[in-house]
Amino acid sequence: MDILHLVDRLEELFNESRPIWFTHSVMVDEDRMLDLIDQMRVSIPEEIKKAQQILAQRDRILAQAQEEANRTIQLAREKAEQMIERDAIIQAAHARAEQIIQQARLETETTKRDADEYVLESLSRLEVELEKMLNQVRNGVRALQSERQQSLTSTPIQTEKD
Repeated sequence: MDILHLVDRLEELFNESRPIWFTHSVMVDEDRMLDLIDQMRVSIPEEIKKAQQILAQRDRILAQAQEEANRTIQLAREKAEQMIERDAIIQAAHARAEQIIQQARLETETTKRDADEYVLESLSRLEVELEKMLNQVRNGVRALQSERQQSLTSTPIQTEKD
């Protein structure tokens, strides 16, 4: 389940809770709240799995780029060897082979840079989302703990006044 959906459900639970008169506290259905927190705990590893999938995708792209570069280099070497056999165009063959090899290296570096940028951008977005979710969960926990503490401390005071 999507973590943002669970956060929305937690907020919904809070909004549906009954207020406690003369306080900023509300009564929350403990079972529903704990169920949502458990679902969040299960969902967060899914977000981490998504990040791992992005990293695996990056590795596949890099491996493909390396394989393509190796094929291009091998083709360049083969072409260079064929051209060397012809005395009249030896110099041109060497130059072209070097050019192809250099172009393959540049393409490999470009592909690697693009893959790294993609992964960095994806992970950065994921990090921001996870931080937001974590802050929301922490705020929810703090609010509930504060409300619980207030209700515990206000109960004896009300009893003493009665």
